[in-house]
Amino acid sequence: MKRVRRYWRKFWMKQAGLGWRGRWAARLAGWGAPPYKARVRLAKYNPQGYVSPQATIHHPLLQRAPGVFIGDRVTIFQSREGGEVILESGVHLYSDIIIETGAAGRIIIGAETHVQPRCQFSAYKASIEIGRRVEIAPNCSFYPYNHAVAAGLPVREQPLTSSGPIIIGDDVWLGVGVIVLEGVRIGRGAVIGAGAVVTQDIPANGIAVGVPARVVRLRE
Repeated sequence: MKRVRRYWRKFWMKQAGLGWRGRWAARLAGWGAPPYKARVRLAKYNPQGYVSPQATIHHPLLQRAPGVFIGDRVTIFQSREGGEVILESGVHLYSDIIIETGAAGRIIIGAETHVQPRCQFSAYKASIEIGRRVEIAPNCSFYPYNHAVAAGLPVREQPLTSSGPIIIGDDVWLGVGVIVLEGVRIGRGAVIGAGAVVTQDIPANGIAVGVPARVVRLRE
């Protein structure tokens, strides 16, 4: 029976894709399979990985490498003049994540990075670059832009501004609910504590906590 199930999943995953036929193939491949993270194994049966039939993909510049897993209710959206979204090999995006690019923004998520549920990546005016093997806990947010706040106009009518991209090095760990703002670089191997708001650079191997985040010690 296990061999039959494996054959069934391989057969349908080879036909899976972003079109309606490909979505139905992915649905059939997952028929009878355990839910949520247990479906990661399906990603190895297709050169472009696995996209849940419940995911919303509205991004013609999306690039997916082998082994990418896009889970239930993930949304990948291109706003006006948005740049590419690049998901390198082995990236896992679990449930209810939103990834969007707007004018002058793009998003790169490095190989073997895992993003837990309900995270938000909004690349407007500047890019978001995530390194390899980064672990991102639930409810994290990344905003490389801000609104101007000059007097005399509602904030919603003011232009977006940015002091630079968000760049996160390899092997970083972000705790639950971390917020990373414009112009921030987080060095390789750093750890950001739960609930921190990162407004300035964090050195490699730094452990940072608080609002705003402050380095309390180095892992070395």
